[in-house]
Amino acid sequence: MVRRVVGIRAGRPLFSDALGELVELDETHLTLATGQGRLRVPLDEVHRAKRVPPARRPTASTVVELELASDEAWPAAVRGRLGDWLLRAAAGWSGRANSALPVGDPDRPLPAALDAVESWYADLGQRAMVNTPLPLAAPVGAELDARGWDARPLVLVQTVPLAAVPPAPPVAGEVPPVELAGTPSEDWLAVAAGRKGGLPDAARHVLTAVERVRFAQVYADGRLLAMGRGTVTGPDRWLGLSLIEVVPEARRRGLAGQVVRALVEWGRAEGATRAFLQVEQRNTAAVGLYRSLGFTTHHTYLTRVAPH
Repeated sequence: MVRRVVGIRAGRPLFSDALGELVELDETHLTLATGQGRLRVPLDEVHRAKRVPPARRPTASTVVELELASDEAWPAAVRGRLGDWLLRAAAGWSGRANSALPVGDPDRPLPAALDAVESWYADLGQRAMVNTPLPLAAPVGAELDARGWDARPLVLVQTVPLAAVPPAPPVAGEVPPVELAGTPSEDWLAVAAGRKGGLPDAARHVLTAVERVRFAQVYADGRLLAMGRGTVTGPDRWLGLSLIEVVPEARRRGLAGQVVRALVEWGRAEGATRAFLQVEQRNTAAVGLYRSLGFTTHHTYLTRVAPH
């Protein structure tokens, strides 16, 4: 945590705080890799700096565990390895399935590892992307900053113990049931295609190539109103939630929470004890929904995109 002086008002200094990973320190500046990107601060602007207590941050091992469970829950059709790093491609469908995951040792210096990532995606005819879990991959993010890579919006990786998910609140009127299926219906796929911009064969692989998976759907009068996807992956059996969606005219009726609770019950039956999901920080409506269900942010990530 760095507190720096950013101006003077009425003779008094104005301060701004920044939280990030210290990646460089020289005689004139320090550089932080923050959730919003690389920040270079002149030392003469630094008012105070302190190390954040470890208890306030996830351990590296828990971030790796969760990222690997997430990768298993969203499996790319084309895969490769660079030491421990994962290389993933799925015809450009979704950032997670088309980005390198830099966790562990790439078996070479960082600049050479990123050169290899760029070459791997170039051979596939794709623009290179890297998914950087923070703060674990902050040094990778700093190197990508130096190379001029762009960043997509910040994503929150949120978790909750399944036992902590609150029961559904009482609602007036008849509540349509949630159906769970082992394969997605054509209606389900059509909504997913509309949300994600098409549905190539590689996307169907991402959605269905998981041993323990369920597709939730809520119908009324023959029309799909709400949907979601649940997976159970990882050695500790994480329930992964994705594609929780309600059609616009059926929103604010509690259907999204109903879908999540149905998948939570299925996850419990499969031996899961915790759930995770990923949501963009700027999606305030979804963040609010998940907060009401007990989810808190475990860590964050940025999807980094190579310059043209």
